[in-house]
Amino acid sequence: MYHLKIDGKEIDVPEGTTVLKAAKMAGIEIPTLCDHPALEPYGGCRLCLVEIEGARTLQPACTLPAGNNMVIQTQTEKVKSARTFVLSMLFSERNHFCPYCQVSGGDCELQNAAYDEEMTHWPLQPNWQVFEVDASHPYFVLDHNRCILCRRCVRACGELVGNFTLGMEERGSKTILVADLGVPLGSSSCVSCGTCVQICPTGALIDRWSAYRGHETDITSTETICVGCSIGCGINVLTRNNSLVRIEGNWDAEINGGVICEVGRFHPMAEKRNRIVTPLIRRNGVLKAATWDEALSVVSTKLQEVNTLKTGGVAAIATTRLPVEGLNLFSQIFTGQSGNNVVTSTEEGFYTSFTKDIEFSVRKEAGLEEINKADLLLTIGVNLVKDHQVAGFFVKRAIGKETNVITVTNESTGMESFTPYGKIINKGSELSFVSALNSAYHNQLHGEIMEKVGISSQEVVKLATLFKNAKNPMIIFGVEFEAKNKSDVIRALLQFASETNSKFASLKGNANSLFASQLNLDSSFTLNGSQVVFLALGDEDPSQTLTQRVENAPFIIVQASYQSALSAKADVVLPVTNWLEQNGHYVTSDGKTQEAKRALVPASDIKSNEEVFLALGSKLGLVLDENWMDAIKI
Repeated sequence: MYHLKIDGKEIDVPEGTTVLKAAKMAGIEIPTLCDHPALEPYGGCRLCLVEIEGARTLQPACTLPAGNNMVIQTQTEKVKSARTFVLSMLFSERNHFCPYCQVSGGDCELQNAAYDEEMTHWPLQPNWQVFEVDASHPYFVLDHNRCILCRRCVRACGELVGNFTLGMEERGSKTILVADLGVPLGSSSCVSCGTCVQICPTGALIDRWSAYRGHETDITSTETICVGCSIGCGINVLTRNNSLVRIEGNWDAEINGGVICEVGRFHPMAEKRNRIVTPLIRRNGVLKAATWDEALSVVSTKLQEVNTLKTGGVAAIATTRLPVEGLNLFSQIFTGQSGNNVVTSTEEGFYTSFTKDIEFSVRKEAGLEEINKADLLLTIGVNLVKDHQVAGFFVKRAIGKETNVITVTNESTGMESFTPYGKIINKGSELSFVSALNSAYHNQLHGEIMEKVGISSQEVVKLATLFKNAKNPMIIFGVEFEAKNKSDVIRALLQFASETNSKFASLKGNANSLFASQLNLDSSFTLNGSQVVFLALGDEDPSQTLTQRVENAPFIIVQASYQSALSAKADVVLPVTNWLEQNGHYVTSDGKTQEAKRALVPASDIKSNEEVFLALGSKLGLVLDENWMDAIKI
């Protein structure tokens, strides 16, 4: 430990701690603009200059390692004069109007820094050079007039996302932020994660929805989790007057460390579907408003009628976006009520778990944090550019740290451009590829296997050699296999993981795919003469395939947040909360149970999925067990 004195306050810090971090540990704030806790120290803005006893010049606190017995002053006249000069230079370079800006109102770090230094005007005449505004991106705008060239966005795109879309062009006063080789953001390699927007200190990068919807002091922030996929990223949902303002990554979240993807950040903001706000019953061919008691009475009566029939039955399908509490009650209502019932999820047919069929425990699954420790990664059966983007960010970051990464896909996804080991194999040949890789690992590769795969024996031998030399290999897979039997591919992968001592992670579909499979809600769906179809869709948008498969059922019940082609065909419609309006728990891909908290209050006639299931269970005379924790098999 090193002993320091900062502004007269003594503190002990670990070796390697920067002066800036040491000051924060001591409760002393040093102003910064280019520094961010999630990024590596950069030392670009020079606003964090401090005075070190014995040093000839002022030093940047963000990059200076603390030394033993170091004496530091952060508020001397020399330091404050330097800060004012740095801010004056920043104001002179671009078109900043901080003294008069009423928009930021405390949300702009540049304006806040100026007020902290008691600046009331521009000491230097601004350049008044007009810079372009890039509005080509569908989700956010880049205003070069507000940019201070701190490079936070550039570093975040590289260090956190691993995409390296952003950079700087030209020099001196002509330096400007660019995407790729100077193309508009909307035409660039940007993956629309929005990390650059969240990390920008001035509003040079602003999203299209929230920029003028209220100051931070007017906004309520709810710490919760994203339910866009099975990763379970930590997020902060910002609301005002019960309206969504924006979604940000939670920098303190254990799973994602603040980085989120397009689906988690922007898709909820772009929601355009119409809400269902009252129960509906089809009368004389037309859906008409009804009370909850009327709607549930019709549903319960119909379910009881069907359960007395010797043929037919109920096809009950639930979205895997429902919380654990909802899926647990759904399963109890429809499982075992009739031997003719078909009970599954909207992910029916997906092999989302191996707890039932394979002698590998889910406890062996690795989380995303293990990617940072791996020296070899194999990704297969998943498009990390389109789906599970955050996992893709972790993988791309690993490539930047000289981790060997093998990507295996049936078609180009873009990931292969980041690694020399990107392989595109023949469609449906995943099992043959894994068999070939295993054979090569054991020096038993057969040529006839390679004919099915579409890559050479030499390439497979090279990949197998990487596994032989790896000390901490890891395999990441999804369910996007073209092979006829996906479970055979997964079994082969897990066997290979066992033989190579590799950690593995399976990226499942929706937020509660793992729990749904534990409830046996991952079986294939066939209408099979069902007289009633009950669809607990929640806020999921039903696929065209699902709609076509059930639209001709004799009686359709839809429990949903939004209007859809299915709700239009339904005989009874039950309005429920969306993910932002409900509390609940979710089980991530690697088996962690997390709590989601409500950020918005639903309309008065909208119920949570759990309330609907409990009320329906009561109508059916069922005693439902609300203890969901016993249902989780992890």
